[in-house]
Amino acid sequence: MKTAVPCYYHLDVEVSPERVGQVSRILAAHLRHWDLDNLVAPVCRGAELLLRAIDQHARDKHTSIEMWWNGQHLITAFGDDDPELRPDQDLRAALADIAAMSDGWGCCAAETGAKIIWFSQRARAGERVPLVPLPPEPFLSTGLKEPRRHQVAVLAAPVPVGDHSLEGSR
Repeated sequence: MKTAVPCYYHLDVEVSPERVGQVSRILAAHLRHWDLDNLVAPVCRGAELLLRAIDQHARDKHTSIEMWWNGQHLITAFGDDDPELRPDQDLRAALADIAAMSDGWGCCAAETGAKIIWFSQRARAGERVPLVPLPPEPFLSTGLKEPRRHQVAVLAAPVPVGDHSLEGSR
């Protein structure tokens, strides 16, 4: 069984309309590098929703993006330092869409007054590593030899009683 290697990625970005697509492609490249192709669409869609909402409503456009892969879940988090950006008002539509397409999400405040919005995607069993059917070992052509020419009973014939050839070798 293949064990998963934990992965982490961090990106700091100044959000602008033209950077939204670039950030989405960067995140997609990292997910493909981690063999998480099936999570590219939902993660990039959630990232685009949040980045567009931040670009539209925030005064401070600096955002930090982090992705953690632990072997079962991918957690994507966005942190911003704008104290006036309110998730319950400004980001409501984006968060509703993220909640609908993710396995879990949340928003919390950091000690510095920043907000962290995160969502998670679960890689279900068998989705990360493609299963390839393997042929049985050994192959039939190499496992079996040519059939015997004599019956097994002939090869294992009983030793005659008067033959003491084995006793002399002791």
